[in-house]
Amino acid sequence: MKNALITGITGQDGSFLAELLLEKGYRVFGFARRDSWYRPNCASHLAERVEMLFGDMAEGVDIASAVQDAQPDEIYNLASQSRPGESWARAPETLLVNGLGAVRLFEAVRHHRPACRVYHASSSEMFGQSVESPQNERTPFNPVNPYAAAKVYAHQMVRIYRESYGLFIASGLLFNHESERRPLHFVTQKVAYGAACAALGIADSPDLNERGKPIVQGGRLSLGNLEIARDWGYAGDFVRAMWLMLQAERADDYVIGTGRLHTLRDLCENAYRSVGMDWRDCVVSDPALVRPLDAGRMLADPSRAREALGWEPTVSFDEMIGRMVAAQVAYLQSRDIQKAKT
Repeated sequence: MKNALITGITGQDGSFLAELLLEKGYRVFGFARRDSWYRPNCASHLAERVEMLFGDMAEGVDIASAVQDAQPDEIYNLASQSRPGESWARAPETLLVNGLGAVRLFEAVRHHRPACRVYHASSSEMFGQSVESPQNERTPFNPVNPYAAAKVYAHQMVRIYRESYGLFIASGLLFNHESERRPLHFVTQKVAYGAACAALGIADSPDLNERGKPIVQGGRLSLGNLEIARDWGYAGDFVRAMWLMLQAERADDYVIGTGRLHTLRDLCENAYRSVGMDWRDCVVSDPALVRPLDAGRMLADPSRAREALGWEPTVSFDEMIGRMVAAQVAYLQSRDIQKAKT
């Protein structure tokens, strides 16, 4: 039986990955802050099946202790401050967790478990305002937010540790990947939530946005730039790519995405259409929600992953959005039932 350690297990990707590894017979250890684990999270349903180690990615001692306790054969580093937009307000923390946290993990592996195989989560955000599209493993980085800049630093350190110390560290340059487990502060989930509210006739939503106002107010969902274009895939497909990277003969960097581009406008149209609504009656663009700088045309060229790993996405864009909207409808209906009981 192999041991696997997942940092960031409480998030969307961590929960899908833990399920995948458990299905494959791994002994799975999670690493997270204690308060993150004991409040509801994406992996709460796995509490009886995974073994938790507690600590902070900002503390090298915590990371080293986790590596020594788990004695992992594989480590999946998914922990991060995961909101590019919020990284403007939390730039130092973003660098500490996303950049230096990764290096502390590599150091712990180098000193305590050098034969361990490591997956590191890089990001398509690193390409930023790219001069070429689609993007592949050779595309230059041009980050436009603190999140992306911290990810570039960690990604470069992957290469340095791999080449300097002979560690097996594979890096996944993951394009946007969503699911029904996405928190509500992500724009894709807000759209799914907005469509669910429209389907249920909810004019003012019970859940609030980052500004303390209903996500849906007066029957309208407020978003930023509707013309941003992204390569959106399904998170369950993407964690399978992570696992495949650590089964390869040698460590390398891989772009993971669908190779298909959709605008936020497309996403809105699809989500509201799935509940029989016209998105134009329900969505408005608010200039106050537009980022100071935004990434350009983000489209993956996943050729290397397809050829070297045999990886292909299996869940379509339409199916993914349908799952997300259905989950939000069920969530809102559940809330109404709970209110009725109280």
